[in-house]
Amino acid sequence: MTGEKFTLMQYSVSAILGLIDAEDFVIPEIQRPFVWKRSQVRDLIDSLYNGYPTGYIITWKNPDVKTKDGGKANGKKVLIDGQQRVTALMAAIAGKEVLDDDFNKDRIKIAFNLLAEDETKSFAVQDASHLKDKRWIPDISVVFDTEFDSFDFAMKYCEVNEGIKPNEVNKAVTALKGIANRQIGVIELDAALDIDEVTEIFIRINSKGTALSQSDFVMSKMAADTIHSGSLMRKTVDYFCHLAVKPDFYSQLTHDAEFQASKYADKIKWLAKDYDDIYDPDYGDMLRVSFMHQFRRGKLADLVSLLSGRDFVTKEFREDIVEESYGKLDAGIMNFINQYNFSQFVMAIKGAGYVSSKLLNSRMTLDFVYTLYLMLLDDPAIPNVQIKRYVQKWFVLSTVTSRYIGSPETQMDRDMRTIGEKGFITFLADVEASALSETFWTVTLPQNLETSSVNSPAFNTFLAAQINMNCNSMLMNGTKVADLITISGDVHHIFPRSYLKNNGVDNKTKYNQVANYIYLDTQVNKAISDDAPNVYFGKVLNQCDGGNIVLGNIADRDLLATNLEENCIPQNIMNMTVENYDEFLTERRKMMAALIQKYYERL
Repeated sequence: MTGEKFTLMQYSVSAILGLIDAEDFVIPEIQRPFVWKRSQVRDLIDSLYNGYPTGYIITWKNPDVKTKDGGKANGKKVLIDGQQRVTALMAAIAGKEVLDDDFNKDRIKIAFNLLAEDETKSFAVQDASHLKDKRWIPDISVVFDTEFDSFDFAMKYCEVNEGIKPNEVNKAVTALKGIANRQIGVIELDAALDIDEVTEIFIRINSKGTALSQSDFVMSKMAADTIHSGSLMRKTVDYFCHLAVKPDFYSQLTHDAEFQASKYADKIKWLAKDYDDIYDPDYGDMLRVSFMHQFRRGKLADLVSLLSGRDFVTKEFREDIVEESYGKLDAGIMNFINQYNFSQFVMAIKGAGYVSSKLLNSRMTLDFVYTLYLMLLDDPAIPNVQIKRYVQKWFVLSTVTSRYIGSPETQMDRDMRTIGEKGFITFLADVEASALSETFWTVTLPQNLETSSVNSPAFNTFLAAQINMNCNSMLMNGTKVADLITISGDVHHIFPRSYLKNNGVDNKTKYNQVANYIYLDTQVNKAISDDAPNVYFGKVLNQCDGGNIVLGNIADRDLLATNLEENCIPQNIMNMTVENYDEFLTERRKMMAALIQKYYERL
């Protein structure tokens, strides 16, 4: 039998708020948007008022690390679960401001009706009616203020509410203030527990069973640190990720005096004018990349241990490890947010043909490839002019083989260690030899294209290949595939869907095969309508032989042959009907795979 891994305690609401003020409890997401609806805050206050259970709060104590003088630094308690409830209490009872979805500071005010006959209607989210109706206390936080005078309040309340006696008011106010004494269960997890155990405990306790991400733990650790600028680093991560999605948010960021005085502020202001969405990282992505390229490790769980000062050999916790780890993480974050690094990486991805975010399947793949880019910047064996090329090749290889789809952290960790041992060029050659064999190009990849998913990595890589090779769209010389994807265009069917359904191919996964997909100009698609390929290509052949142009803009047979080739469409398409559909799919998959191979080898 193992020992207890947690301690169960009871704290009053006022005690919890006091511990937060004293910074003994740390809310890691206090600078992130409050996600609860205001009605949920009202419901929490109502439950506490009526003595209903409100669930446990889970804390995880940071380990007591050894300091240089041989003493110990007491670890703070980080809230792992219950952050929204505690933030709601701070907003409604302590009158603290919270951040909305736009990172604007705002108050959440809960009103209380002392005279409500129906107790279920005693509380409400404040609106204009509660300011006018004298029966309501518009904002209950005033009652919990240390300067609140119950006697004076009762007298004034009775003056504007005839027929009410002061003792009735005092009784109601006393009941309201009793919320501060309500007990909330707190589960304090042992500091020696590792992340996997903490996550397992969380899942078993939390009725929703929603697992905490390792990046959540990292953010918690950073929020609890005030000695090594961890809390400021966490704020930088939050702000960068928010700006990446919403550049207009920069005007709000300027109000944060602490952040504006830091070295990070000047480094991320470029995002205020960046509207590219190729790589809009969330805080998990940013932490992962910052960590991996500095520590050469792939498992984010290790970062939590390192920020706690854990020695992986002796199992003890030391301050020098904490200091070194925060120093490395700081360097990683600075490299990540560097405008030149970030822009050059995005340029490399777009240069490979992935010009739109809808062509990107795996954020983990982007994370690793940005990590690789930052690693190669420090690799003397790789000339700077070759870094983008290698990044592009690795991104395409990783995407088309789905390298970081299953167990990504394990694969990333293995790849970084192997790169460290062999060097990247040798590593790349070895992976190409094993993962991109002739069998892969001629058998595996065509099989991967046998899907109806427009988001399949193989199909998106095919589109990227067409973009990279500057291919024209079908039947439109001069209109590029890139234009249709980024400006105006959509995926359509070479064998029209209605045509196939009307002729017996009514299985959705059959007529929606990606080998039947193509980006088409809208007018071309309308002109094709529901015609069979032999019908609409017959019109194109007619215009090539001197007839009027009625479909697309190609009026030359040689140009038509080239157009079909760059779209991987068999030359005999102009003779095909529904009877040839399966033959068409098989042949086009082979052609698409061959184009991807050609594209990869010329990168």
